[in-house]
Amino acid sequence: MIVYILFIAIAILSYIVQASLQSRFKKYSQVPLANGMTGRDVALKMMHDNGVNDVDVSCISGTLTDHYDPTAKRVNLSQDVYSNCSVAAAAVAAHECGHVLQHAMGYAPLKLRSSLVPVVSFSSKIVSWVLLAGILLVQTFPVVLEAGIALFALTTLFSFVTLPVEINASKRALAWLDHAGITSPTNHKMAESALRSAAYTYVVAALSSLATLIYYILILNNRRS
Repeated sequence: MIVYILFIAIAILSYIVQASLQSRFKKYSQVPLANGMTGRDVALKMMHDNGVNDVDVSCISGTLTDHYDPTAKRVNLSQDVYSNCSVAAAAVAAHECGHVLQHAMGYAPLKLRSSLVPVVSFSSKIVSWVLLAGILLVQTFPVVLEAGIALFALTTLFSFVTLPVEINASKRALAWLDHAGITSPTNHKMAESALRSAAYTYVVAALSSLATLIYYILILNNRRS
C-alpha cells in the first residue's frame, strides 16, 4: 500500500514539476537579453571563453529537446533556444555548454554516466519484457524476475548518476552567465529559477525509478515469504 501511495505522490509531483518547468521557460522566454545574444551566440561565447573551439552548435526540432552529444561533439539546441534572445534561451544554452566543459575537463560523474550509456541502452530494450515474464513466472522461475530487477537497477543507477552531472552543469552555466555579464542582477535569478526547475525533473525521475525498483523487489520478496 505504501508503495502505491508513493507512486501516486511521485506522479503528482512529476506533473507539478513539468508544468512549472514549461511555465517558467515560457515566461522567461519573453524576457530579452540586453546584449541581443541568441542561444547560439551564448553557446559559442561560453565555449570560446573556456578554450573550447572544436564543438559545433546545431538547431534541432522540438521544445526543450536541447542536449550535448559528446560523440559528435555537438551542442544541439531546440528552435526556441537556438535563435531566441531571452533569459531562458541563454540559461539552457549555457547549461548544455556546461556539459561541454565537463567533457573537456574529464568530469568524473559524466565519464561514469557515459560509460553506463551502452549498457543502459541495451537493457532498456529488453527490461520491460524480462520484468513481465518474471512477474508471470515468479512462482516457478524467480530467477527471471531477479534478472529483470538487475537490469532495471542499472536504469535506476543511471538516473542517480545523472543528478550530479545536471546540477554541476547548471552551476557552471550560472557562474559563467554572471561572470561574463550575459545576465544582469535583475534577470540572473530568472536564469537560476529556470535551471532549478529543470533539475527538479531529474530528481523526480530518479525517485520514480527507485520507487519502481522497490516495487519489483517487493514482488520478489513476497514470493519468497
